[in-house]
Amino acid sequence: MSAEALQWFKSTYSGSEGGQCLEVAVTPGVIHVRDSKQHPEGSSTLRLAPRTWARFAEFAAR
Repeated sequence: MSAEALQWFKSTYSGSEGGQCLEVAVTPGVIHVRDSKQHPEGSSTLRLAPRTWARFAEFAAR
């Protein structure tokens, strides 16, 4: 699936001024992550297993 076809969302903690945020798109078996400041077109994404993403999210929440 191309990055353009994914449904991206950003954290509610991201500022409303736009431009500088981490965005995530979820597909079966893969969590896609991109930095919209560096790659707004989504040309470069990090792909993580759901379990890896869950562990990261738990760590970040602490």
